[in-house]
Amino acid sequence: MGQIQIQSATEDEFKNALAALSDILYQCVLQGASVGFIQPFDQRQSSNYWLEKVLPDLATGAVVVYLAKVDGIVVGCVQLGLATPANQTHRADVAKLLVHPQYQRRGIARKLMLQLESHALQVGRSLLTLDTKTGDSAEPLYLSLGYINCGTIPNFAKDPVL
Repeated sequence: MGQIQIQSATEDEFKNALAALSDILYQCVLQGASVGFIQPFDQRQSSNYWLEKVLPDLATGAVVVYLAKVDGIVVGCVQLGLATPANQTHRADVAKLLVHPQYQRRGIARKLMLQLESHALQVGRSLLTLDTKTGDSAEPLYLSLGYINCGTIPNFAKDPVL
């Protein structure tokens, strides 16, 4: 595997990565990732998510999208949500940590998170929040990075694989 590069995406870079991002999300949902979607899930739904939800938020600065590339190919991403209420400008949300299944277990998700955390501190966001399904494959990563489980909400989300 080539060198892993992590960068925040400009709008143009994001648009150029849309096909790869759509495929990554689609493949991760098919693998059972708990990222807000359930099966049946198709490529159109995946593309629509990036175009209708993320791109407008990226354009307004409500979200920062980090891309992971290996040999110039987008293989992963994570989002830093900055749109918080006035009394919560010290925090941000972590969302959609995704790595294409063919590139998982190679440290890419960790590198994405470390870059996101570094940027969050630079912009004054000292508290990061996220949610994940109990037992999800990302849970040990979050714990190893120092995230604290603040509780479990029964039936918070449906199982992505029906």
